[in-house]
Amino acid sequence: MSGSPAKRAAGVTDQDAEQLAALGYSSNFERSMSLWENFSLGFTYLSPVVGVYTLFGLCLAAGGPPMFWSYLLIGLGQLLVCLIFGEIVSQFPISGGVYPWARRLVGKRWAWMVGWVYAWALCATIAGVSVGAGPYLAALLGFEPSADVSIYIALVLILVSTGLNLVGTKLLARVAMFGFLCELIGAILVGGYLLIFERHQSFSVLFDTFDLGSNGSYLPAFLAASLAGLFQYYGFEACGDVAEETPNPGKRIPKAMRMTIYIGGAAAMFACLALILSVPDMHKVLNGEDTDPVSTILANAFGPVGSRLVMAVVLVSFISCVLSLQAAASRLLFAYARDEMIVGSRVLQRLSANHVPSTALVVSGVVPAAIVCLGLFMADATATIVGFAAIGIYVAFQLIVIAALIARAKGWVPGGQFTLGPWGTLVNVGALIYGLGAIVNMVWPRSPDAPWYINYSMILTTVVVLGAGWLYMLLAKPYDKGTAPAGDAHRISGRQRSERAAGALTEPA
Repeated sequence: MSGSPAKRAAGVTDQDAEQLAALGYSSNFERSMSLWENFSLGFTYLSPVVGVYTLFGLCLAAGGPPMFWSYLLIGLGQLLVCLIFGEIVSQFPISGGVYPWARRLVGKRWAWMVGWVYAWALCATIAGVSVGAGPYLAALLGFEPSADVSIYIALVLILVSTGLNLVGTKLLARVAMFGFLCELIGAILVGGYLLIFERHQSFSVLFDTFDLGSNGSYLPAFLAASLAGLFQYYGFEACGDVAEETPNPGKRIPKAMRMTIYIGGAAAMFACLALILSVPDMHKVLNGEDTDPVSTILANAFGPVGSRLVMAVVLVSFISCVLSLQAAASRLLFAYARDEMIVGSRVLQRLSANHVPSTALVVSGVVPAAIVCLGLFMADATATIVGFAAIGIYVAFQLIVIAALIARAKGWVPGGQFTLGPWGTLVNVGALIYGLGAIVNMVWPRSPDAPWYINYSMILTTVVVLGAGWLYMLLAKPYDKGTAPAGDAHRISGRQRSERAAGALTEPA
């Protein structure tokens, strides 16, 4: 395309609007998010620092140093899911991500359930990440954290995130980019320093199981420790949640998704490696004497002042993570409302003067705040609900993976700028096998001495969310109100093949 950069950008925007119109929608979002800003949104949602630092002590005690390899194996499994998502978003670059994808691949009811599960999972994740920031802020400011203080900190963090998101897409993109740079540079500098000056373990420790496991098998311990990786590798789907705010989304978003897996996964593995090799006494961690090895490592390496600076970087990661999560949740609610799939659709689909779904943003702040507040009255309530966060997102992911297989069986051939070609079905099946295995691993009861409702909390919350959604869907039939296109992916493919064939017949010899 010739002409000035401004004219070229306007031409791309016009093409994006035409593609969206062909899919049955018009949009007033501001398409100002670059490839790297879109990637940053997914990266800060995935947040390697938040994921690694939060679960490091728990998973190291469960599986020992070889838990490091779970990051690589799970990253490869999630890459399969990412590739399938890339094919879908490339053809259907619509705000809201998994919900509109499910709508076009299978139909209204399937889409409604995907959106229901994913919305609750996002709200639970926002609540969990916000509460998780409490101990780090306490360490930064030098006071003793408590459950109630963490709740108050979480509420303030959600309020700040909502305010920043309401300013507009440009600020969201800039904060996400700032969070990405802080997190990546911080992970490299801290990890590099630990590896060079504070290494207490040899690389061979990554293969030392320390006789963990049961009945002579290390596998159960490794599967328990792999929760670190399972809670780490999602966030790439957020790149697609803002598809209508990104120029040339059919090409850029699949690339941004893959970058999230590559760069986010590499950063997480590097941070985990540095922490493992810097543990002063591995036996104390494995025996339960050192329950917070991250704090021990940072205090030994950087002293009181230095460790507080590291905590400041970690806190930035928490803030940018909540910001990205809330942006994803609000775009999902907006997409739901635009298709009249939810109560209050007229209000939730409105965009403010800043071109953001303001009411949806407020709701995506109020609901997580309510979940957080439950912790003031019921000690285990927040933990139980937050336990649904990861499993809910994995369930929503697999509903999309299954939807893609159903659509392929009906004749859908991905027609976007990114496709897997003849490998598509094989990758799709691989993504399903991996995802189902991951879900079983996450819900597997591992505390036989704990009360049943704690031991089976993930299964319980999943059944409650799915059951409530199914019941509401059957009684209220919210999926019947909108008239937006649904279940037409295979028909679009058939029409495209017919048009290509007709073009070939009319082409001059």
